[in-house]
Amino acid sequence: MSIRRNTVWNLVGTGAPFLLGALTIPYLLKKSGVEIFGVLTLVWVLIGYFSLFDFGLGRALTQDIAKKLAEGNEDDVPNVINLGMLLVIGAGVLGGIILASVSSIWGVRWLGISVPLQSDVYTSLIIAAFGIPFTTATSGLRGILEAYQEFGKVNILRIILGLANFGMPAITVMLLGPELKWMVSSLVLSRILIFVAHVFYVRQKTEFYLVSPKEHSKDVKELASFGSWMTLSNIISPLMVTGDRFVVSSIVGASLVAYYTVPFEILIRFLVLPAALTAAIFPKLAALLAVNKSEAYLLFKKSVGFVAIVMLLVCSISAFGSHLGITLWLGRDFADHSWYLASIMSIGILFNSIAQIPHSVVQAAGNAKGTAIVHLIEFCVYFPVLFISVKNFGLTGAVFVWVGRAFVDMVLMFALTYEVFSVKHEAQKCVEKLL
Repeated sequence: MSIRRNTVWNLVGTGAPFLLGALTIPYLLKKSGVEIFGVLTLVWVLIGYFSLFDFGLGRALTQDIAKKLAEGNEDDVPNVINLGMLLVIGAGVLGGIILASVSSIWGVRWLGISVPLQSDVYTSLIIAAFGIPFTTATSGLRGILEAYQEFGKVNILRIILGLANFGMPAITVMLLGPELKWMVSSLVLSRILIFVAHVFYVRQKTEFYLVSPKEHSKDVKELASFGSWMTLSNIISPLMVTGDRFVVSSIVGASLVAYYTVPFEILIRFLVLPAALTAAIFPKLAALLAVNKSEAYLLFKKSVGFVAIVMLLVCSISAFGSHLGITLWLGRDFADHSWYLASIMSIGILFNSIAQIPHSVVQAAGNAKGTAIVHLIEFCVYFPVLFISVKNFGLTGAVFVWVGRAFVDMVLMFALTYEVFSVKHEAQKCVEKLL
């Protein structure tokens, strides 16, 4: 399949559920209230964040399998798949245990939850923890399918899961009332069913069997080396993208966090376009970087130009039309509290969009260590500055700091990419090829 077709599949798979979200979010907000809905947005983030406890092995499997297929080492692929899944499942169990162990502290102390809701929030976090191993294992299975460029199958399942992510909480509110534990239970059930579907598709590529890590220590070392640095990056990077809402909740209270998270949840969906493209080009980049760097460099340049032009247009429209859009969607009162935050966020979304291309290149080259170190440095600076800004300037301080971090991250990702390509040498080869 072509990169264009794969990108379209990824775009549909990620973007289609947002249309349902546009309908269900106002309903959930109206029926459950600002505080319960604000907590639900936090649970959405937690499930997504702790699903990254695959220790980077989902992306590691994509990179390693795509590389082996490009080099003609198909016989090595089944062992890599089964070793990877063994590690992914273990990592998911660990992630679930960690979330369950901190549920009481988060639900009662850290999130500024009102007393009547604390018990429901605690129960909901325990339920979410049960779903983490299934979500993590699905990430590994998705990585396998993407290495084979089975983006059609991947995105059919992604559409179903995305629809369930917005639709199931709304259904539970209709049937059982606005209790958070039932909303979260529906999310977990959806992820279990999607996991089973991924297993079915991957079995069409290979059989599952137990593999002794000791007998395949080289493969384990390669996956673990890439995955360990990916783990650090996977823990830190999403936390910097979405962790601000937890800081906001703890300082200004959960009753105000919805004014920040709702526009963020809208704007973050715009990242479906660069995410769709990077998911499509990642296995291609991993293969090209192993056999033809010049073509990989040309693909990188075209991708950056496309994302920059399209996202500049999208983010400009969202910045200037935020008040009108939110008013039509959620009412004037909500818009008055959140439109200016959305306008500022749009700038950060542009930076974040462009950064995804060089980030994908660096990881396709196997340099997960580089991105992890950059994110670690950013993390150490970002959260102290964020805390001080929210304390002094509230929601406005949070959004300005988030945008600044997105810009710095973009610049550093480009710096790492130029090291991958040795730009001058590769650019000269590209010119010679065109002439």
